[in-house]
Amino acid sequence: SKGKGFAGGIKRHNFKRGPMAHGSKSHREPGSMGPRISGGGGKVFKGKRLPGHLGHSRVTVQRLTVTKVDPERNLILVKGAVPGPKGSLVIVRNTVKPVK
Repeated sequence: SKGKGFAGGIKRHNFKRGPMAHGSKSHREPGSMGPRISGGGGKVFKGKRLPGHLGHSRVTVQRLTVTKVDPERNLILVKGAVPGPKGSLVIVRNTVKPVK
């Protein structure tokens, strides 16, 4: 997939925004870290959705059809969307699911 760099919680995890008016100062902040457990907390649980790196990961798209192959120009025409930036590596394999 296309790399998006460091992204906040709204873009990365579809968090809701905070109030935009009435004296609020937390418009795009992620909000609370969660409940405090007995003993006072002091840690962040694994899997907590936080801001961080977004994109630039392998994405598999299934049920795409290869419409044409041009060996002279070294081209493969695929029907459908191919993820990733222009000029990136694409791996084409046989499908696991049948094409509808």
